[in-house]
Amino acid sequence: MTLTLGIDEAGRGPCVASMFIVGTMFEENQLNILAKLGVKDSKMLTHERRIKLDKKIREIAKGIKIIKVEPKEIDDAVEGKDGLNLNWLEAVKQAEIINELKPDRVIIDCPSPNIKAYTSFLKQRIKPDLLGKTEFIVEHKADQNFLECSSASIVAKVMRNQEVSDLEKKYGITIGSGYPSDPMTQKFLKEQYNNYPRLFRKSWLPSKKQAKEQKQKSLADF
Repeated sequence: MTLTLGIDEAGRGPCVASMFIVGTMFEENQLNILAKLGVKDSKMLTHERRIKLDKKIREIAKGIKIIKVEPKEIDDAVEGKDGLNLNWLEAVKQAEIINELKPDRVIIDCPSPNIKAYTSFLKQRIKPDLLGKTEFIVEHKADQNFLECSSASIVAKVMRNQEVSDLEKKYGITIGSGYPSDPMTQKFLKEQYNNYPRLFRKSWLPSKKQAKEQKQKSLADF
């Protein structure tokens, strides 16, 4: 039976906390089960529904791999460390998932506008013994078109939301969604930037702006 791995992420855009890259692998005859459960792109589901589906997906998947990418590693990639950027960083992590789960076929929701270049970069990081026998499907909106990727997007989104919730409980703070457009996140950034520096992606424009304002304020106070 063919094992198909879907890979997707959650938390690429926020300026706070981690990004999660997830691979979920299924046999072909399990796709009907996913469809009957109502699996679809996580953005089309409520938080409560994602939590319920996350549990079901974990029960039936033949393999799951979750990679947490923290703000520092994201910042390093955005700033070009080791020749990376955010897209290449995702490809590196996706290759790690593929190399561990060893699928017959992998479907990837591609973050890059240049699918050909992205696929080439990814394949360079796949173990040689897998390249010859693994089919690669790399395309935009794969999380909408393939249940395997939809499943990965659900697990990734639940993990991302859980991390934010855990941080809020741990520190007694309100983060919001973590996205720069969220007024709650904007308030958190403004009031807590210096208190929780490891939570922020410093390469993001809102963080850079806040750091500059804090510096100017400190100089004025001095």
